[in-house]
Amino acid sequence: MSKQIIATPNAPAAIGTYSQAVKAGNTVYLSGQIGLDPATMQLVEGFEAQTVRVFENLKAVAEAAGGSLADAVKLTIYLTDLANFAKVNEVMARYFTEPYPARAAVGVKELPRGAVVESDAILVIG
Repeated sequence: MSKQIIATPNAPAAIGTYSQAVKAGNTVYLSGQIGLDPATMQLVEGFEAQTVRVFENLKAVAEAAGGSLADAVKLTIYLTDLANFAKVNEVMARYFTEPYPARAAVGVKELPRGAVVESDAILVIG
């Protein structure tokens, strides 16, 4: 099975040795996104704004792969403060409808560039 690298200028460029996403068959593996504005490559301010930007970035990569967030089957969300769990649910409800993807939320000590939230995703398209 061949793999296809997915890239879009509508999401932040990779800041390391990884691709925005890799498509293998009808499965797309989206790399973790933090709240970077793709135009400025700067972190947006505040937890809610970062969370919105994370989902906007994931949405842009999903669309570049020929899918959408509705194709998500698994998300992992990384939080530097688990007290923000309820706010993540609130923002996530703006981007996903039932049936929701499987999800894990993990508390971490820190994230790249001082971000407070990050998420990656797996999509199945078709």
